[in-house]
Parts: sequence; C-alpha cells; structure tokens
Amino acid sequence: MNVELNKIIEITVNALNDKKAKEITAIEVGELTVIAEYFILATATSSTHVKALADIVEEKLSEAGFEPDHIEGKSTGWILLDYAGVVIHVFTKDTREFYNLDRLWSDGKQINLDNILTSVREEI
Repeated sequence: MNVELNKIIEITVNALNDKKAKEITAIEVGELTVIAEYFILATATSSTHVKALADIVEEKLSEAGFEPDHIEGKSTGWILLDYAGVVIHVFTKDTREFYNLDRLWSDGKQINLDNILTSVREEI
C-alpha cells in the first residue's frame, strides 16, 4: 500500500471512529475502477452527524497536509470527500442502505480496520 494513501486511511478511520461513526469500512477498489484506489464508507446517525464527520475528517487530513481534490454533498445525507487515491463516503443510514455501495463494490478487497485502529492507538 502506498505510504501516503495508508496515512490518509489511518487518519480518516481514526477520526471517524473518534466521532462515533457507525459501520466504518474500507474497500480496495483500484483493480475495479480508475476512480480511486480505496473507498472508505461510514454511517452517521443524522444529517448533522454526517456533516460533523466530514468536517473532522477534512480538518484532521488538512492538519497532516492533505487537501481534498473535491467535495460533494455538503447539504445532503451523503458527503463525498475525494482525496485522489482515497474517496471517503459519509452517509445517513437510510442513504447508505438505498445506494448500497457496500454491495456494488463487494468485489473489492475489504481492509481490516482493526489493525489500523490498533496501530495508531498504540503510537499515542
């Protein structure tokens, strides 16, 4: 895994986890699409929570020197943050179920996030 992409994934997953995101998953999709190497998906408990999660991810990545190429959906139940190789999707539960990206990209390789969460927590 590319060191830069790995750092984006680590920061994102930990920021989402710290702000109580639900169902955080990461999928390696690089062999399936040219859109990105990885998708990170997370569920929020409300549209306000969606915005809070997206904001904290953007803030933490910016502090580490990463800026988004593009952001979509700032006032919806689904915010997409595009960091070139990593695309982060933050949804409400209903929106995530409706679009079902987990199924759509099920051919991608699931990333074990326990290792990412553990390694960062041990460093602190």
